[in-house]
Amino acid sequence: MPKEIKLAKYAGFCYGVKRAVETVKKLKYENQDKNVFVLGELIHNTQVIDELEKLGIKTLTEIPEHGEDICVIRSHGESPQVIEKIKQAGFEPVDLTCPDVKKVQQKAIELAKEDYFVVIVGKSEHPEVIAIRANAELWSDNVVVAASVEQLKKFEADIKNHKRVGVVVQTTQRISTLNSIVEYLTSIAKEIHIANTICQSTAMRQKEAKELAAGSDLVIVVGSKKSANTTHLAEILKDIAKTIHIEKDDELDKYKDIILQSETIAVTAGASTPQNIIENVIQKLRKEI
Repeated sequence: MPKEIKLAKYAGFCYGVKRAVETVKKLKYENQDKNVFVLGELIHNTQVIDELEKLGIKTLTEIPEHGEDICVIRSHGESPQVIEKIKQAGFEPVDLTCPDVKKVQQKAIELAKEDYFVVIVGKSEHPEVIAIRANAELWSDNVVVAASVEQLKKFEADIKNHKRVGVVVQTTQRISTLNSIVEYLTSIAKEIHIANTICQSTAMRQKEAKELAAGSDLVIVVGSKKSANTTHLAEILKDIAKTIHIEKDDELDKYKDIILQSETIAVTAGASTPQNIIENVIQKLRKEI
């Protein structure tokens, strides 16, 4: 039988990433006489960062004592303290935080102001989560981050002592992670306010990918290993079908045997994966079969 390659409809740049990349390019085009910096990687994709560098858009790993011209706040967001530091250094800040991430920050602030014990479901080291936490902590000391029930159990006594618990979620988290944490909180908290802030793009991407995986021999997830939504996608699909996670098409050579043995191959990609990277993967797969 001929092999079939199925490409997910929801693969590649989401709205927030597309907005950030297009806007920063436009900023540089309109400000040829100025430096344009981004604090941290604009998105988690090496190929995109390399492209921006070639256009003269530079990535900062830290805020210098003295800066000038434009400094972009990346799609993951930043803490108010960091934004103030950017201003004090002499930069003109341009905020390209994803609108969905902004909503999580605002919800976390709202819950903190209303004296909820705030639980942020996510990875504590992720830049989006660091910014959400920093915003909430301006209003409350009762803010914790957990990516699993085991991590949250360390705060069980504090949660039990607090009357109300408010939950927000990193936009790229797995719904199963949120569900398990909510189930645990239900057993120990008096009152729970849950804001399911997983972005619609992430939810639709995961739902479609699971459906494709169920009818495929092999799933190929394309995107950076540093991208949270891409790695979560790969983790979810591994429970359904044989799954490989690659960053670009040249990595397919390592999986040639698996590819040749597969009758039906599904391809999906993370929210920070450029279209041309996805197309290169599809083209290489077609040559293989």
